[in-house]
Amino acid sequence: MKRWLAAICAAVLFGMLWRVPAVCAAEEPEIPAAAYALMETETGTLLLESHSGDRLACGAMAKLMTAYLAAEQVEQGNWTADTVLTATDAVTGTKGAVIWLTAGEEMTVGDLLKGLIVGNANDAAVVLAVAAGGDAETFVMDMNARAFDLGMRDTRFASPQGSPDDGAYTTAADLARLCCALAKQDCLREYFRTWRDFLRGDATELVNENTFARTDETSIGFKACHSESEGWSIAAGAERNGMQCVAVALGCGDTDSRFALAKQLLRKGFAGWKVVQPGFSGEFLYPVQIRGGVERAVLAEPGRLKALVIPRSCGELETVMVLPGYFRAPVRKGQKLGSAAFYQGDTLLYETDVVAADAVRKRNFWDALEQITVKMLKL
Repeated sequence: MKRWLAAICAAVLFGMLWRVPAVCAAEEPEIPAAAYALMETETGTLLLESHSGDRLACGAMAKLMTAYLAAEQVEQGNWTADTVLTATDAVTGTKGAVIWLTAGEEMTVGDLLKGLIVGNANDAAVVLAVAAGGDAETFVMDMNARAFDLGMRDTRFASPQGSPDDGAYTTAADLARLCCALAKQDCLREYFRTWRDFLRGDATELVNENTFARTDETSIGFKACHSESEGWSIAAGAERNGMQCVAVALGCGDTDSRFALAKQLLRKGFAGWKVVQPGFSGEFLYPVQIRGGVERAVLAEPGRLKALVIPRSCGELETVMVLPGYFRAPVRKGQKLGSAAFYQGDTLLYETDVVAADAVRKRNFWDALEQITVKMLKL
């Protein structure tokens, strides 16, 4: 009887425990998307992802690269926000979202960027592309070349404005890399943060599909778009407590789910990770003995130190320095003397060179004679 009672109790307990995961899953539901990626902008570290390397239709997200190349024109001094560009015949017959530009019409770069970013205007993309590249085909080549430079190896653009059926493709991770680069373009910041504006006085109204520009004061951009074939997508950036993250969600079922997923990813990013800058205390950096040189030692200094993204739950980083007992002259300034490694527990996060702070020339006969003479004069 006791055995039967124990068995019944065990079965009931097992049933209760079996239901716990379902309750937890209901409290934080999985939000469906074809792919998503969460990336920290300073280091380009991929924090969270699902199918982030899958190639999907690029669509209107191509305008982000058009905006980036336009910003480079400003950065290089070729354009300013007040530079006037003239629409060519290439805008004739432009379909989709437009600001109704006509051939021969003039508009400033600032207003064209406003139309491109806030209004998702295809004709604004065409005008910027032709002005920057000479023609749209050359500009598309520039788009793909810059994508390669940014590490977007699974992306191919086919037009400055993008469309569902132009054959262009990208990935969630590649779009996140592009957004990391866009986050550094100060000239675009005000457009990405604008929800509603006007062109031609009050004649042409622009409303940003990325409503984070209106609802989230930490937002830094970038773009929301949708089509029947691609679903609802968003690339959203935010800055909180000195840290920037980009969340890309592609192929969501509706507009609410894409914003909900982006919010969830950004929340997890800021709550779960932090950016740290590795450094050295004075006890690690000591002079390295030099044999056969005009100087007896040279100061060691770290090479390039880059920021790291680590979980907030982690403690301080551990530093392991490897330096030789001595070095033989000659030594060049910046020459590698050893290495420094940064660990989180047993995991190596980053390693950098330790280099010579100054050059040390090899001692020759005349150097030796001078040293002997100085010693004799001191006697």
